[in-house]
This record gives sequence, structure tokens and C-alpha cells, in this order.
Amino acid sequence: MASPAVDDYLKTIYHHTEWQDDRITPSQLAAELGLAPSSVTEMVQKLAAQGLVTHRPYGPIALSDEGERRAAAIIRRHRLIETWLVREFGYSWDEVHDEAEVLEHAISDRLLEGIDDRLGRPRFDPHGDAIPDASGHVHRESFVVLGSAPAGHVGRVLRVSDRDPELLRAVESAGVAVGTVVTVASAAAVRIGEVEVTLPLAAAAAVWLSA
Repeated sequence: MASPAVDDYLKTIYHHTEWQDDRITPSQLAAELGLAPSSVTEMVQKLAAQGLVTHRPYGPIALSDEGERRAAAIIRRHRLIETWLVREFGYSWDEVHDEAEVLEHAISDRLLEGIDDRLGRPRFDPHGDAIPDASGHVHRESFVVLGSAPAGHVGRVLRVSDRDPELLRAVESAGVAVGTVVTVASAAAVRIGEVEVTLPLAAAAAVWLSA
């Protein structure tokens, strides 16, 4: 069942539990993919029959070991391409997602290996998401989402969600980037050194800090 549609399902399921522990439900999966629940139910049944997911009717969905491997492989492609576009072609971090969505299905394994080698085998993409290695392994450190961090918490920005390009631009214009050390003032404000900057309210659920 190798196809872009299958890859999109596996990626979405994988993404859901990258930064929190709750498994994705069929209704959440349908909302994420912008598809009718009946279509999602049918595809999930096919994925389960292929041994790529485990699922009970109306229950949450989890990747099997094989599904995890497949998802990590396509996510590796996507994130390496995003990193390549930023470093080699001057794209900004809010421009790369859609390009990578197209290219991840088009480039060969040989070219991907060449990109990885040229970039020095990066561990994180421009948004701070971990790039799985060739075996699917990823390294993450302990984290806390900005909206859950107490005032006074000092942490390094580990990740900014790439879902909303406008939010990425706003966060960047505020001087916040992956690797920036900040002190939490509130769910909508951080201090960088002695300077306090206000972030969009959506940043509370879109910025991750070291714990």
C-alpha cells in the first residue's frame, strides 16, 4: 500500500504523539486530514489489515512497529528536505512545509542520502522537530509547552509548530527562534535577556521549551 495517501495517514498519526502521549482518535484524524469520518474509517481498516496500525472500533489509533518505521521514514524525508531548502536555497522556515510535502514523494533514496550527508546529518529541522535517522531513531530532550510553563521558567526554545506560517513569522519577528533561551513571563510573553516580548496567543500551544 505504498502511496502518498497512506504516507499522509501514517505521518499524521505519528505527529499526534510526538509531543504528547494521547493517541489520536478517528474523529481527530479525520479533522487533521480534512476528510469525511467514513473515508477515514475505511482507510484505517485497510491500514490495520496491512499491519500498519492497531485499532478497535471507535477507539484510538496507534502505529504498529511497521507503521512506525514507515512513518519515521517519510518524516525523515520531509524534515531533511525542509532543512535542505532553508540551508541551501534560502527559504525561510514559514515557506518550506508545502514544498517538502511535494518533494518528499519525488526524490530518490540516493538523493536523500546525499542531502543528509551534505547537511552534516542534522538531528533537527528548522522548526526544531527531530529528524529520524536512517533506522527511525530520534533523540528528544524533556520539554514543556509554553502555555504550561510557570512564570519564571527558563528554557531553550526546542520547537515551534510549523502548522501556521503566519504564527511562525510573528514568532520570528519577536526575536524568538529555535535555540533562543527565554524566561517565561506569561503564556503570551517571554523575556529574552532583559527584553520582554509579547507573542500571539496561539504561541502558548505552539512553542516548546526545554523542561
